[in-house]
Amino acid sequence: MLRRHAGFGIALVVLSTALSGRAGTLPAAEGKVFRAGAAAVEITPQKLPVTISGGFLQGRADRVNDPLLARSLVLDDGSTRLAIVVVDTLMMPRELVDDAKARAEKATGIAADHILVAAIHTHSAPSVMGALGTGVDEDYAGRLPGWIAESIAGAARNLAPAKVGWAVTVDERHTNCRRWIRRPDRIGTDPFGEPTIRAMMHPGYQNPDYVGPAGPKDPGLSVLAVQSPEGRPIALVANYSMHYFGAAPVSADYFGRFCRKMTELVGARKGDPPLVAMMSQGTAGDLHWMDYSRPAKAIGIDTYSSEVAQVASAAYKTIRYHDWVPLAMAERKLVLGRRVPDEKRLAWARKIIEGMQGRTIPASIPEVYAFEQIHLHKEPNRELKLQAVRIGALGVTAIPAEVFGITGLKIKAQSPLEPTFNLELANGADGYIPPPEQHKLGGYTTWPARTAGLEVQAEPKIVETVLQLLEQVSGKPRRKVVESHGPYARAVLASKPAAYWRMGEFAGPQAVDVTEHKNHGRYEDGIAFYLDGAEGAGFCGPGHANRSPHFAGGRLKASIPGLGTSYTVEAWFWNGLPAGVRPVTGYLFSRGSESGPDAPGDHLGIGGTHRAAGKLLFTTGNARNEPLEGTHVIPVKTWNHVAMVRDGRKVSVYLNGNKTPEVSGEIAPGCDPREEQLFVGGRSDNFANFEGKIDEVAVYGRALGPDELARHSAAAGRD
Repeated sequence: MLRRHAGFGIALVVLSTALSGRAGTLPAAEGKVFRAGAAAVEITPQKLPVTISGGFLQGRADRVNDPLLARSLVLDDGSTRLAIVVVDTLMMPRELVDDAKARAEKATGIAADHILVAAIHTHSAPSVMGALGTGVDEDYAGRLPGWIAESIAGAARNLAPAKVGWAVTVDERHTNCRRWIRRPDRIGTDPFGEPTIRAMMHPGYQNPDYVGPAGPKDPGLSVLAVQSPEGRPIALVANYSMHYFGAAPVSADYFGRFCRKMTELVGARKGDPPLVAMMSQGTAGDLHWMDYSRPAKAIGIDTYSSEVAQVASAAYKTIRYHDWVPLAMAERKLVLGRRVPDEKRLAWARKIIEGMQGRTIPASIPEVYAFEQIHLHKEPNRELKLQAVRIGALGVTAIPAEVFGITGLKIKAQSPLEPTFNLELANGADGYIPPPEQHKLGGYTTWPARTAGLEVQAEPKIVETVLQLLEQVSGKPRRKVVESHGPYARAVLASKPAAYWRMGEFAGPQAVDVTEHKNHGRYEDGIAFYLDGAEGAGFCGPGHANRSPHFAGGRLKASIPGLGTSYTVEAWFWNGLPAGVRPVTGYLFSRGSESGPDAPGDHLGIGGTHRAAGKLLFTTGNARNEPLEGTHVIPVKTWNHVAMVRDGRKVSVYLNGNKTPEVSGEIAPGCDPREEQLFVGGRSDNFANFEGKIDEVAVYGRALGPDELARHSAAAGRD
């Protein structure tokens, strides 16, 4: 069917799929019939120009570069009927989505709480929600709910016997973390004039002002597919965590191109209705296609879209289809507070707005955030709708916010349904939800606004609610996250440490000691979690990623009794700070009291401008003995194994499995033998805290020898 819009001069197509009665030759499970229907309705704007959202300031577009669609898939297991809808737009307010659902419920009988409506997050579509410096394109926003409802109704009309299946693959190449941690001497100023920016989006390629990513990526690419019983492709829903590529408006960005390419790759017999292909947005709030750790790569949107589609197509070909699976869907409302401005911030905002002399469209970032403070002040709470869907053994979640990659990984790792994929910006849009620790690092995704205004604890509350919903629809408890022990971990445990912090947590504050001693540590603020850890299959075993925290001003603090004057500390580290930045580049480990003057204790670090630049450095405090220095400069941003051995007055530090000490000498203990306080990632007095990653920290109540330490290092399997 064609729909021609006056003024464009081109034919714009409405795709629909009718499942014909000729299907149904395969027997259904236990006599039950699974049905599906799919449809796509065009939502390209009929009037130009249109207001475009997606940046700090308002944009306009006066041409259509590719069509926008609302694509729907309706599933029915005989007792439960539900709809999944993917809309080519940036984001939609809860109120607009509720309107569309009410219309669809009236037209189809599908309950509103069994309809999931998600935005793809193209930055090149008409604005239907006020955000930052952009208002609403009222004419377009008024039409969108009807189009969405029309799409759902079309899919419901097309219900017919079908079979369903899914597959998940890993695509590491096409998404990366775009939020990076800045050096401590490069802290930026936020729109409110405060020096709070330790992490920021889009650092630029190999920018020396930045240390590394602030979070992990979620590289899972999931495909849910529906076929007629005889095998004719009907619809597919792909899910991938990549923010958007970037396209001139009006455009569905890479999402639309992906769908067209998948239609081509999947193929259809001549005369059959076309496949309804959807690419949904995963947990991509801090993810993008650029890899800022490498030089810039020249790649166009068509090439990118085609490459991702090729990965999805390979997964699609592996799908095993089911004649019937049970369906379930649950919804829950969650009220969250916003980080509303105090009187000082409100006065700042009102002064800026007053200076605009009646102008209502912001022209600068401070003006944008001045208006946002007023919005937050007027509406201090928001009600979110969260959903979970069960399709056989597959789980699907819906979150009305821009979710970080680590949050998606948390949900996937704990979901009772395996696999599970997550749709962000579904059933509304209440901004970024950084994990609590990311708020301490600042940056755009934490600046209070409608696009990032939810309370600091919003993320764990959302994760908990979603997991409860998954438990409800599956009838099973969530899975427990357990870090597997590879050869390296087993070798360390065989040496009987007093504490062993593997440091693969999703979040703080507890650093779990995996030994029977349970000498758990506590992470301080200024740490990001679940980054790529030390490389090697020996840590967690083949097929299991090793993870570590990134220290950005914070430390791990613990108490271990009975170490005396003979003990060993062993760890892996990745230093991200050049040696010419400060007197001591950073302390890896410290034993001593927080309150002692001149920081008496045992402290292992990396030298800086004062001495031993880029080399290991062992000191016993500011006013104590002459430091001991290493002999080799340690390359920045490389993983290294280190072990510090104190045996009475003798100190030996071993590097990367070498049996010859990197640091060696006699130096009196810097603290009382009864001292229990230990610090990882900083000194006892918070001087020159480490900037980078530290992993697999073990503390022993004895002096380990070089042979034993070398065996540990070799067990990592890094060669």
